[in-house]
Amino acid sequence: MKLPPYANLRADTAWVIYSVLELGKSSRDCLAKAQARHSKQDSAWLQEMAMGVFRHVPQLQIWLRQLLDQPLKGNKKILEHLLLLGFYQQAYSRVSDHAAVSATVDAAEVLGGMRLKGLINAVLRNFQRQGLAEQTSSDPIVASGLPKWIYKRIAAAYPDQLTDIVDAMNKPAPVWLRVNTRQCSHEKYCKALTDAGIHFELSEQHPDAVILLDRLPITTLPGYPQGWFSVQDGAAQLAAPLLAPEANERVLDCCAAPGGKTAHLLEKQPAMATCIALDSESLRLERLNENLDRLQLEAEVICADASDPDSWWDGNQFDRILLDAPCSATGVIRRHPDIRWLRKPADIEALQALQQRILDALWPTLKPGGTLLYATCSILPDENSAQIQQFLARQQDATLAPVSDSETNDQPGRQILPGEQQMDGFYYARLLKSV
Repeated sequence: MKLPPYANLRADTAWVIYSVLELGKSSRDCLAKAQARHSKQDSAWLQEMAMGVFRHVPQLQIWLRQLLDQPLKGNKKILEHLLLLGFYQQAYSRVSDHAAVSATVDAAEVLGGMRLKGLINAVLRNFQRQGLAEQTSSDPIVASGLPKWIYKRIAAAYPDQLTDIVDAMNKPAPVWLRVNTRQCSHEKYCKALTDAGIHFELSEQHPDAVILLDRLPITTLPGYPQGWFSVQDGAAQLAAPLLAPEANERVLDCCAAPGGKTAHLLEKQPAMATCIALDSESLRLERLNENLDRLQLEAEVICADASDPDSWWDGNQFDRILLDAPCSATGVIRRHPDIRWLRKPADIEALQALQQRILDALWPTLKPGGTLLYATCSILPDENSAQIQQFLARQQDATLAPVSDSETNDQPGRQILPGEQQMDGFYYARLLKSV
């Protein structure tokens, strides 16, 4: 479905919601198209409202079914998503009830619902009259804002941490920066933020990091054009020090786009003999190249399928490999609330199979004595500890090099849960190849 014929803030927001929930489109693509038609302030509002709806879909749909006698069909289905937006404004946002109703009703006309404006108005006013904003479900799955299957998997894997995980998934994530120490010292960058009146805090576990307390457009921060920093969550910032490349080594960053970890490797070890950034998506590699250019860094960039080394590998084995494997991204739902509705249960089995293929394909490209760091932004054990446990059973020349004190071969790797030390959910396992 195309964007509405002309720009209307609420109509465009409803189009984004519809595109994700009904058509399975990524919000990243939809938002960019919709936001391009609006001012910076309105673009920020559009994103805030759409992401808010994605966090509360189960409750919003309960209200919708209470108030709408018959589902809307065909090209009028988008009006249901406009109603979800109307409910969200009244129940969870700072938008006044009057504006939430009147402006949302006006948006119906833009979405082809001229004849249904009366229905939209009546539903939204009934929502007010009945005080439904105060009548939320006591079902913990509905309250979580998650699909039932994701909630149940998290509950099974982390029964004691379930409440904290769900809470973290539904809170906006902090903005982490990683200072590019090739261009600017950490001390100098902190002073630049202070001089600009921008509030931040530091992390004891991340020497190159800054956590912003003020939400500002990234491109307006000090040093952006000069490449003084990257935006990268604290969990992702652990990859480079855990891989720890040394001078004159050949290093592969696999599934590298958009390049945050590639850049960190280059910043940490400028004397690598070779740093190859490999990814199968050419558009994402364009972004990787743009990021490296801004940071004034260089890598050998290859567009190819990691699971098919014959198509890209020159036969020279690597000293170290970083595999940031394709995954469910359940650890970063707080940053991308649409993930909860884009992922399906069948995706997990397919992702497990892909992760296994890539692991097995890459292992022969690693030198004896070399290190492979496996990473995902998932919190599902099937993609993480179980995947590595099975790999260790298959590969007799692979051993675990623990990244945390609690690791065993039966429970390999470090699982970071959403919100832990303000980080995203992430998993790391470090593997050594026998000499």
